[in-house]
Order: sequence, then C-alpha cells, then structure tokens
Amino acid sequence: MDSKKNYNSVDEYIHDQPEKTQPLLHHIRHIILDTAPTAKEIISYGMPAYKIHGVLVYFAANKNHIGFYPTGSPIIVFKDELSGYKTSKGAIQFPIKSGIPTDLVKKLWSTE
Repeated sequence: MDSKKNYNSVDEYIHDQPEKTQPLLHHIRHIILDTAPTAKEIISYGMPAYKIHGVLVYFAANKNHIGFYPTGSPIIVFKDELSGYKTSKGAIQFPIKSGIPTDLVKKLWSTE
C-alpha cells in the first residue's frame, strides 16, 4: 500500500493493496455499485470515490482497518449503530479482522 502513488482506477488501487485487504475493498465497492449503479467511480485524494452530482463516499485501505468516509451527516445520524467502531467527524474505521458490515454500509453512504 503506497499512499503517495497516483492511481488511475479503482481496480488499480485495489490490486495494489495487501492480499488480505482486497476482498474487503471489493465488497465495499460492490455494495456501493449495487446500491447506486449510476455512481461514477473515480480516484480522489488517492482513494476510491463514488459520485453522483458530487462525491458521495470514499474508502481506503489502512494497515489494520478499512477507512470509510461518507459525506454529509451519516456518522451523526447512525451514531448508535456505529458505537462499536472507531469514528471521527468524517470517518469510520472497519477493522480488517471484523469484515465489512454490509447493511450498515448501505445505510451510511446512501443517506444523502
């Protein structure tokens, strides 16, 4: 994982991540594309992003977690459901060892 590398596509980004992380990244990608098939995939700030009239969500691989960055207020709206995860004003950390909570991810990014 090279945070200084410029990626040209989401496929390239995912392929460049550690093997144990790639299935989780593919899973988040499919959740987003299944929920919003018209979303355009881009690389923004060096990470995968999805936009429809502006960026809706970003995600990124980290050493021990997948960072999920929904725009808007989902972190506040779903505060109770996120109590088991480390969060900040604009980010949620899904531990690699725990997997991706599919239903929660669907809710988080599609609330705007």
